[in-house]
Amino acid sequence: MSAIFDDPLYACIFVFFARITDVSMATFRTILIVRGARFRAALIGFFEVIVWVSAASQVLGRLDRWYLLLCYACGFSTGNIVGVWLESKLAIGSEMVRVLSKSSSHRLAERLREQGWSVTKLAAEGDTGSPIEVLLVVETRRKMATLLGAIRAIDPEAIWTISDVKRVQSAPLVAGPLERAPMSWLRRMTKRG
Repeated sequence: MSAIFDDPLYACIFVFFARITDVSMATFRTILIVRGARFRAALIGFFEVIVWVSAASQVLGRLDRWYLLLCYACGFSTGNIVGVWLESKLAIGSEMVRVLSKSSSHRLAERLREQGWSVTKLAAEGDTGSPIEVLLVVETRRKMATLLGAIRAIDPEAIWTISDVKRVQSAPLVAGPLERAPMSWLRRMTKRG
């Protein structure tokens, strides 16, 4: 195997792609930790270290080969981008959308509920003292684009913010679209970790 790494091209390719792999795993693992998925993060970390040691040993064992260090650094940079992209595609976790609707004529909460979204509505006043709707919706990240599209279609002037939800403890807030199977919230809650 060391004969393969004596060839500069093969050594560079290995180091570059090994770094992309381990840094992508590290980025994804860190995001999982922040979202509270510690067991999945630990499993990823196990394999991440194996890949890292393999790449680092090739560079540290051959410090006279500057091109390996360059491939190591390029792989690191690319791995960050790939890790964030990968996490965005997998869309693990839940988010909370806070919606402010100034127009009561849109009946935003009612119309979202008609579409199957679980919405909590709060009465509030805007900066001029006029009544506004404040809506809270907790939903999986995979369904965020659909939810935001529904909000924009009903009330294009609505203001919304999104924040990560580390853990969902209450089933009614995550009921989401009505076609979900009964007790599916229980299965999701038991898959934590």
